[in-house]
Amino acid sequence: MPLSEHEQRLLEQMERALYAEDPKLASVLRGHDLRGRYRRRALLGVIGVVIGLALLPVGIAGRIIPLSVIGFLVMLGSAIFAVSSWRRAPAADETPGPRPPGTAKGRAKAPKPPKASFMERLEERWRRRRDGDGR
Repeated sequence: MPLSEHEQRLLEQMERALYAEDPKLASVLRGHDLRGRYRRRALLGVIGVVIGLALLPVGIAGRIIPLSVIGFLVMLGSAIFAVSSWRRAPAADETPGPRPPGTAKGRAKAPKPPKASFMERLEERWRRRRDGDGR
């Protein structure tokens, strides 16, 4: 539920007061960049995939089957970890947490109209084609 304009102004005033009184505390409360954290986790997952991929043929070549199985499991687990971390990373404009004063958005975006379903789009294209629009 979006905040009203009055509530947004009050929140901005409170943020400015916090930054003015204690800038060190405000910078701590601002938090860290979540995108960077999730991207680092995804990178660690990719490194794990490479390590697992290296263990797999080493275990097969050395006829050490448990090493190959461990390599496969490390590779699989790391791939799942990397993909889930990458998907969780917020977009650049979705970073949560308070913003420095003067950067808070004034108005919420208007909701987008719902897209037509696949079948409705096909029916619309068929009607246009039949009526001679031709696209």
